[in-house]
Amino acid sequence: MLPHDDYPLLSQIESPADLRQFALDDLPSLCNEVRQFIIHSVSQTGGHLGASLGTVELTVALHYVFETPHDRLVWDVGHQTYGHKILTGRAKRMDSMRKRGGLAGFPKRSESEYDTFGVGHSSTSISAALGMALANKIKGDDRKVVAVIGDGALTAGMAFEALNHGGDTHANMLVVLNDNDMSISPNVGALNKYLAKLLTGSVMQSAREGTKSVLKNIPTLHRAAQKLEEHVKGIVVPATMFEELGFNYYGPVDGHDVINLVEVLRNMRKLNGPHFLHAVTQKGYGYHAAENDALALHAVTPFDPETGRAKSAKSNAVTFTQVFSDWVCDMARADERLAAITPAMREGSGLVAFEKEFPKRYFDVGIAEQHAVTLGAGMACEGLKPVVAIYSTFLQRGYDQLVHDVALQNLDVLFAVDRAGIVGPDGPTHAGAFDISFTRCLPNMLIMAPSDEAECRAMLSTGYQYLGPAMVRYPRGAGCGARVEADLKTLEIGKANVVRQGKKVAILAFGTLLHNAKLAADTLDATLVDMRFVTPLDTEALRTLSDTHSHFVSIEENTIAGGAGAAISEWLAAEKKCIPLLHLGLPLDLAEHGDRNALLASAGLDEQSILQSIQNLIG
Repeated sequence: MLPHDDYPLLSQIESPADLRQFALDDLPSLCNEVRQFIIHSVSQTGGHLGASLGTVELTVALHYVFETPHDRLVWDVGHQTYGHKILTGRAKRMDSMRKRGGLAGFPKRSESEYDTFGVGHSSTSISAALGMALANKIKGDDRKVVAVIGDGALTAGMAFEALNHGGDTHANMLVVLNDNDMSISPNVGALNKYLAKLLTGSVMQSAREGTKSVLKNIPTLHRAAQKLEEHVKGIVVPATMFEELGFNYYGPVDGHDVINLVEVLRNMRKLNGPHFLHAVTQKGYGYHAAENDALALHAVTPFDPETGRAKSAKSNAVTFTQVFSDWVCDMARADERLAAITPAMREGSGLVAFEKEFPKRYFDVGIAEQHAVTLGAGMACEGLKPVVAIYSTFLQRGYDQLVHDVALQNLDVLFAVDRAGIVGPDGPTHAGAFDISFTRCLPNMLIMAPSDEAECRAMLSTGYQYLGPAMVRYPRGAGCGARVEADLKTLEIGKANVVRQGKKVAILAFGTLLHNAKLAADTLDATLVDMRFVTPLDTEALRTLSDTHSHFVSIEENTIAGGAGAAISEWLAAEKKCIPLLHLGLPLDLAEHGDRNALLASAGLDEQSILQSIQNLIG
């Protein structure tokens, strides 16, 4: 149990059923306790702070009104769900958040029956909730379904596809918009609160449906009544778009007034059909440090709750993201054709400095990866040199566009793919485990994997100058500390680098795991090769190595299935060379979250495991 003195109300809650025993007037105090517990927990473990603080009242109200887990609550993204975890029996495990064997940082179906849909990427909640609502309709189940989506996630086409379909099906579902930006909303006040209550109340609903029923056989009056309703609502709420999609729109409401939220949700729970509730919240609400700098305290390492400052000093090591940030600015100064595109990842992808220096050539398209890729394709058609800065896990969302709009047309687009490989605490939904597998099968693609920071810069220049689609994949965090020169030199395409000449075993490394293989190379007197290029492979080097070595070992931070090692296998088969090849890479069932080094060790990709695997190979 939580300490009663610190959390007198929260300590009584083991499940939402306990929450529903409280009086309505107790909920504001409970929300304060939940918020303080989130701050305390995340200050110890790190994690996504601001979004979860902003949804405390909304979370309490939803679990208070709806009979979860019988009623389905579907969260979008997952950054906003720490309060949800706390109220659903996981408060005592919050100290294990994002650690190996502990709680996941996002909703996870295998973790709790209250996590109805696993997430990590955005804009999936409405589709999933609609699927549940339609399934309930087919089965005759009497349960409510609620999707909670942030305003940023509404920029993705998938959300609008689901809204368009949902309004047409007349399914019984509620979409709650957690609007924490305020840019599309009027100020929240008594009038809006009153209107939200009024519009969701039984009198308004009866009048609305009764009027429609009475007037439906009198077309002229029916149309007049519809226009009057639309005109009145259009004055007081931004409802038009959602109403046109078939949803009854209510709000905006104050997302931090828990008592009013409960009253509105109680009314809405009684309604049938698709409904849309607009709740305005503030990211980081109730914690001054997060309110003052919501961006910096969106995702945090362990910090001092009094000041909001990180407990550990920031490392001075140059990250791969910083290497890209410096390169893209340098190249933009050298070539005015360069345009940078990001799908809502300005900070994470390292484009803050670029936007400041080249605002006219910077394009943040929001959470819309498909659009980001094809936008780059369109720019390339007109002679620009677009650079799409994107995480590996998010490039998956633009795969059809990568195939159809870029690769097949052989368009000149460079993809700077960050977070390739294991990302650690964010877990499998954010791991860049598949990009080699799904890109190396595409025509015209140049794919590179740097072993250090200097190679990363050179590869970015190489990909930029290449006439066709190119990709540089690099991991999160810092490399080995290689010195990065300020020039924009390129590499010879398809040329590997022999780091150590040895005998018998040739270790073929793709990316930064080259350094983890050095112990094995030195211990076994093996040849160590920095392959650099996934496509095209250095077949000349492979041919020479196959004539002088008895065993090959491929190492990559990508799934073994379809990865760079598989490319070597295909080459060996085509050349009819019978050389034993050991594939070392990520497993397909990458399901853990935790420390990056520990996860690499569990996959057999740390120094000792690589050495042991090769020793087992050669006996």
